[in-house]
Amino acid sequence: MSERLEDIAEAMVATGQGILAADESTGTIQKRFDQIGTQNTEDNRRAYREMLFSSAEAMTDCISGVILFDETLRQKAADGTPFVEMIRKAGAVPGIKVDKGAKPLAGFPGETVTEGLDGLRERLAEYYELGARFAKWRAVIDINEEDGHPSSTCIQSNAHALARYAALCQEAGIVPIVEPEVLMDGPSASHDIETCYEVTEWTLNTVFSELFQMDVMLEGIILKPNMIVPGKNASFQASAEEVAELTLRCLKATVPAAVPGIAFLSGGQSDELATEHLHLMNASGPLPWKLTFSYGRALQQSALKAWGGKPENVPAAQAAFLHRARMNGLAAKGEWNKALETA
Repeated sequence: MSERLEDIAEAMVATGQGILAADESTGTIQKRFDQIGTQNTEDNRRAYREMLFSSAEAMTDCISGVILFDETLRQKAADGTPFVEMIRKAGAVPGIKVDKGAKPLAGFPGETVTEGLDGLRERLAEYYELGARFAKWRAVIDINEEDGHPSSTCIQSNAHALARYAALCQEAGIVPIVEPEVLMDGPSASHDIETCYEVTEWTLNTVFSELFQMDVMLEGIILKPNMIVPGKNASFQASAEEVAELTLRCLKATVPAAVPGIAFLSGGQSDELATEHLHLMNASGPLPWKLTFSYGRALQQSALKAWGGKPENVPAAQAAFLHRARMNGLAAKGEWNKALETA
């Protein structure tokens, strides 16, 4: 594959394919394994990821890239094949989560800024040698209207960090996924869809201003935003059509056409709803950028439950993973419908 940043970015948003977010930290995957009564050991983490990456049809037909955690980037399958090699053989691009998580923003109680810039240049050089060709950095923006969140300081601080990260990635020959997430399931999560629109528009405008200041090449990035949805505790939940319409309106108002692709996070939406929203946007007509998925839970949840930590359940788990990957692949082309979920 070409090593040009713009070619890698285009490959990551190949038509009908999307990105598997398999970058759960050891702590986060603990929560996933607790749901199925499975011990959080290195062997079990490796076996679970191997189940996903060896799902040949799903990986080859529906997955364009895989976001890995530091441990996973270095792991091998039971037969000794490095996971990076498995992913490449399937035609997907290996990637790596590089941020160190959202930490309290000093002086602004209840708000966070993502850390991890210290030593990032050296880590990116190592990750490149290990085979990663894209990276991910997540900024977290919470809406809490009673406390006046988000503040302009929170948005500005996170946007600046995202831009510095993106510039370092491109310097290292790595495509940055720029992920500013306005939460739908934060501590309050009672905001309406109009408030989500306003905060997301503000956030994205700030992010692209910072990317410009850092001289980041937009043709060599992927944007990973939230969809425009009300908070999970909002008194009124919007229709799928309204979510799709407002999300597209927000993106058209903020995202330059030079960006090759937008890979949505699912952000706490149910599996099927995340698929439906993506489908409705792609079915609405020609767009300036590719729209696809970069889902974690919304791709993995049914497979995780089917697997249950047991080797004998791998075929059933891979079938569940293939189904969700296929549904989202169709949504990325605007060709999904609800009847296919049970076909």
